[in-house]
Parts: sequence; structure tokens; C-alpha cells
Amino acid sequence: MSAVVLLVLVGGLGAWLLTREQPAAAATVTATVGVETLRETVSAQGTLEPAKGSTLTFPVSGTVTSVRVEPGDTVRRGQVLAVVDDAALVAVRRAADASLTAAQEQLAEHRSDGSSDVQVAADEAAVVSARAALADAEADVSAARLTADMRGTVTAVGLSVGDVVGGATGQGAATTEVAGVELVSTGRFVVEASVAATDVEDVEAGQQVELTVTGVDDVVYGTVAEVGMVAESSDTGAAVFPVTVEVTGTRDDLYAGTAATLTIIVSQRTDVLTVDSRALTSEDGRTYATLVTDEGTEQVEVTTGAVSGRSTEVLSGLAEGDVVMVATFTVPAGDGAGGRGSGGFGGQVPGGQAPGGQAPGGVRGGAGGTGQDR
Repeated sequence: MSAVVLLVLVGGLGAWLLTREQPAAAATVTATVGVETLRETVSAQGTLEPAKGSTLTFPVSGTVTSVRVEPGDTVRRGQVLAVVDDAALVAVRRAADASLTAAQEQLAEHRSDGSSDVQVAADEAAVVSARAALADAEADVSAARLTADMRGTVTAVGLSVGDVVGGATGQGAATTEVAGVELVSTGRFVVEASVAATDVEDVEAGQQVELTVTGVDDVVYGTVAEVGMVAESSDTGAAVFPVTVEVTGTRDDLYAGTAATLTIIVSQRTDVLTVDSRALTSEDGRTYATLVTDEGTEQVEVTTGAVSGRSTEVLSGLAEGDVVMVATFTVPAGDGAGGRGSGGFGGQVPGGQAPGGQAPGGVRGGAGGTGQDR
């Protein structure tokens, strides 16, 4: 019987030794020193907005006779959006034309009959004034047709047939609060973002920006258009500065109001010698790397520069093509922390306790049973 107990105990201890968690151990891989493009960036959050927007209204008085668009319509530059009755405007233009003709005839007559210089000068001024009045009248007639000032999408229409616009009044005439048509640019966007006060001094107009836009897989590119000079307060009360970024090109996969994460490239250098930052160690204020050679390994002192991601600039101590050791940590094969492991022999160890105390890890028997690692 004692031999059976001893066999079960040895089997249980063997299973524990094979399955117990081992401490994480340092493993070594290598990295090659090389050249790459090193960038310094500033991150920001923002929201897509149409690049342009405008509210178009009639600059002349009149009654609306036609509204030719509705919200959601796409319009081209110069397209007629609405029209007001221009009968009165045309009459004013005819009168202005007649006044100019009369002024020109009077000037010609006084020049031919030898009138005084004062009279001729007065006639010339009258012609100039009449010509300006005619130009204004012609512009007013043209303004009776409200036209789009850009290619875009109609977002609101505050006009209806019968409305009186442009300050004109009349009994029974309907009025509107927004007597116009609102447009936003189509396919052209900007991002209104906020940059922390500690970073804004590095941001300037013309810098390239990479945008990660919600719902868009590809990177979207843009350019810093404007950096605000007056600080604002963020939701947390921190000082931030407004930055406007123009999205490059025309996009049909972007939508106003969508959130975007900005990576503003404030500095970029090419052909910079770099090494994996994990290959570097510090001691007594100095930086070292372990160089791998044909003869073995050698610790060398390294002078470093800028850090970008996992790469560190090498100013001296290493050369392109050098191989260095990179220390990493690996989890041992087996259950892992808090994992579950297979049980050993069927049945519990007789007496419930191994000689000298309980088996580490609380190893218990039971066919197909489990044991919790410590």
C-alpha cells in the first residue's frame, strides 16, 4: 500500500513540476542599425466641416416669384436658385438709360455752342453720374435672380413664392426669418481642431497633416491652413489653441460632423541613422548598446539624438549595418498566470497531504480534473 502512495505522490509532484508557472525570462533577439525618415509630430482631435459655406440673399427688394431649389440639391456655380419680380427694377433701368442719353446730348450741345467751361464741366459730371446710375440699375436687374456663388449642396431654403425680400414692404405680404438660401461646399472639407498650449509653438501653416477619420479606412491627408493666436479652454479647463486644417483634394467619402484624429508633422528628416530603442541601456548618465560581432558581443557607448516611436537617432557609436542585441521578455510555455492545467492520476493523494507538507500549487488528483496555478 505504501508503494502505491509513494507512486501517486511522485506522479503528482512530477505533474506539478512540469506544469507550474515559471518566472518570465529575458530572451534575446537582434536588430540592425539602419537609416530611416524620422518625424516629430503633434497630435490633435477635431471635427470635419465643409470648407466653405454661405447664406445667399437678395440684395434688391421684390416679391419672390420662383424658388428653384430645395434642401439637399447639388448646385453649380452661377445656377439660378430663386427669382423676384423685376418689373420695377427694369423700369428704373430704363429711366436711368434715358437720363444718361439726355445728359450726353446736353454735353454735346453745350460743347458745340461755345458754352462756358463751367457749364461744360457740369455737363461732364452729369454724364458721369448718369452712367453710374445706369450701371447700378443694370446690376439690380441682374440681382433679381439669386445665383449660387460656388458648387455645393443646398442645406436650407428660407424663401417661398410670394415672400417679400430685400426690405420691401407691402400689405398682406409674407415675410421670412431667413430670406435666403444656405449652401455648403461639396467634397471639400476642413478640420477644426484644438492643439495643446505646450505643442502649439511647433505648429505652423503649411505643415502636412495625416488624418484618421471615423469610418474611413485610408489615411486622409491635409495641410495646416491657420493657427489661432488666442487660447481657448478645453473641456478639462486646459488651454488649447484652434488650428484649421484643409483636407487635400475633393473627397466623396467624408461627411461633415465626423470626428478625426490629426497627426501634424512638425519636423521630418530623411536618411537618419537609427536603432531600435529597446537595444539601448543607460548607466551613470551614459547610453550603451551590445554590439554583435563575429567574435561575440561587445558593449559600446552610443550618443543618441531624437526619439520617434520605437526608433532612436544615433549620433555616434554605431554604424549602418551594425547588429545589436535587443532584450525582450517572454512568458514561459505552459499554463500562464491564472491558467488551468490537466490533473494527474485518478483519485486524491491518500491522507490529503504529501510528506513534509502539501504539494506546491495544491496539486489534486481526479481524472480530467483541474488545478489552479499559483
